[in-house]
Amino acid sequence: MAALVAATLGAGIGVGHGLARTATPIQTSASVPGASGGSSATVPSTGGSSATSPYSGSSGGSGSSSSSGSSSSSGSSGPADAAAIAAKVDPALVDINVTFGSSGAGAGTGIVLSSNGEVLTNNHVVEGATTISVVDLGNGRTYSASVVGYDRAADVAVIQLANASGLQTATIGDSSKVSAGDAVVGIGNAGGTGGTPSVAAGAVTALNQSITASDQATGTSENLTGLIETNADIQPGDSGGSLVNASGQVIGMDTAAAQGYSFSYQGSQVSQGYAIPINKAVSIASQIEAGQATSSIHVGPTAYLGVYISAGSSQGGFSGLGGQSGTTVSGAYVSGVVTGGPAAQAGLGQGDVITSVDGTSIASAADLTNVVAQHKPGQSVQVGWTDSSGATHSSTLVLGTGPAQ
Repeated sequence: MAALVAATLGAGIGVGHGLARTATPIQTSASVPGASGGSSATVPSTGGSSATSPYSGSSGGSGSSSSSGSSSSSGSSGPADAAAIAAKVDPALVDINVTFGSSGAGAGTGIVLSSNGEVLTNNHVVEGATTISVVDLGNGRTYSASVVGYDRAADVAVIQLANASGLQTATIGDSSKVSAGDAVVGIGNAGGTGGTPSVAAGAVTALNQSITASDQATGTSENLTGLIETNADIQPGDSGGSLVNASGQVIGMDTAAAQGYSFSYQGSQVSQGYAIPINKAVSIASQIEAGQATSSIHVGPTAYLGVYISAGSSQGGFSGLGGQSGTTVSGAYVSGVVTGGPAAQAGLGQGDVITSVDGTSIASAADLTNVVAQHKPGQSVQVGWTDSSGATHSSTLVLGTGPAQ
């Protein structure tokens, strides 16, 4: 599937995130919740286990979750009054529905940070979105929204609802006080169906976990670290939702789940979900709201290159017409261009391979995304590419404004 390098953020990648991301292990063992005496089982890093971020769509890929840090042997199934806890939390959540041009749609969840409509969510929920529509669960109203900023590496984004006021806000807890074995509830827009949020009771099974989340639509991946692991049954669509403690305080933001990855332990099915500690997520959100851009935090509109990049292909092959038969060149392979976009105006076309931007070598779609993300709309950049005949080109173009990446 091709992804729109809406150089949009980073020259981006992505227009079709109704699909799932897969998570592969940075470490290959995972503690099994519910075991007595602190025993644990090893989860194979290959062999059909599948972990996906709880966005919308189907799970896929192989891999396993990581497990560093402490683990639980309490066997807790979560607070008995999970539904009552969720009822208190629900009014400070939103359902997020996005479209990606003509290439698809997706759904996720968000946490209301301010009464005037600042909402915390995962970057992967809104990246590449051309429209964002949000339903506030506190008042039932629908708002259009725009991306204020994001940190792709941490998978955190802040969006702003248009003309919102008087919204109920989340009660934020302290994730530094979370321990393995704590009872928790995961709440979100499971399945992307909207309506009353789903409720998943469970316990914290480990802290400080690391996974690699891979985007099947674009071929890009990112390492997420320091995550809270839970056996709560986090589902696709829960991304950006609340992981709360027994007091209803938000201690994490749901971001990934091992959906197809379950196994039996002492006769029970074990689930694994992951949440970004809320202290980290809110700290990044505060920087975004203050307009403090860094090497990882992007604030404001995203630069737009206007090319489609084929996932999984970072090389182009050429034959004849000036190129040697069988010759390959590393770069970001262009499967199409946006009519009238900056790239099209500069002369790029299908089959070209982008090899540099402003003198920085491009070896992959991820490189292109990262380099363009450092620029702003309206800036001029020099793009180098090799066409399908093997001829090299260079042109200066002005970046447009595109969707979040």
